[in-house]
Amino acid sequence: AKKPPMFGDYEAQRHWQEVTYNLPVQEWYFNNTDNDLNYWGLDYPPLTAYHSWICAYIAKIINPEWVELHRSRGYESPAHKLFMRTTVLVADVLIYIPAVVLYCLYLADGSSKKKVSTLFCFLLYPGLILIDHGHFQYNGVSLGFALWGVLALGLGWDALGSMAFSLALNYKQMELYHALPFFCYLLGKCVKDGLMGRG
Repeated sequence: AKKPPMFGDYEAQRHWQEVTYNLPVQEWYFNNTDNDLNYWGLDYPPLTAYHSWICAYIAKIINPEWVELHRSRGYESPAHKLFMRTTVLVADVLIYIPAVVLYCLYLADGSSKKKVSTLFCFLLYPGLILIDHGHFQYNGVSLGFALWGVLALGLGWDALGSMAFSLALNYKQMELYHALPFFCYLLGKCVKDGLMGRG
C-alpha cells in the first residue's frame, strides 16, 4: 500500500490544530493511536502548541470539519486557507508589527525618514511574507517576541527582555540562533556592572 501524501506545511499546521484541539495536553507530544507522530507530529515548543490550540478553537467554531480528529487529515479548502492566512496576519498584527514599530521609534538611529525606511524594510521583507503567509510558518511570532526582547534590553529592562526572548524560544526552537547574542549581552552587562560595583 502506498503511503498517503503529507501535504506540506499547510497540513502540518492544520494537523497540529486538530491534535491540540482533540487531545489532552499530556498527549500532544507522544505517539499513540490518536496522535501518529510520523504524520506531522508536533515538534515545536509548547507555546506553538498552545497557539495551535487557540487557532483550533476558532476553527472549530467556523467549521468543525477543519479540526475533526482523523477525518480532517489532508483537508483543504479555499475557506480554510483563508482562515490559516488570517491567523498568520492576526499573529503578526498582535506581536510582530508592534515590536517592529516600537523598535524603529526607540532604537533605530537616524532621521524620521530613515526610521520609516527601516520600518518598511522590516515589514515588507519578502522572505517573511512569502514563508509566513504562503506556508503558514508563524515566524513573525517568534521573531516578534525576540524583537520585543531586543527592544526591552535596549531600553534597560533586562528582566522583560529576557522574558520576551524566553517566549520566543518557547515558540520556535529556531530562536536558538539568537540565544548567543542575548546571553553575551546579558553576561557582559552583569560583568560590567559587577566590575563597577553596581552588581
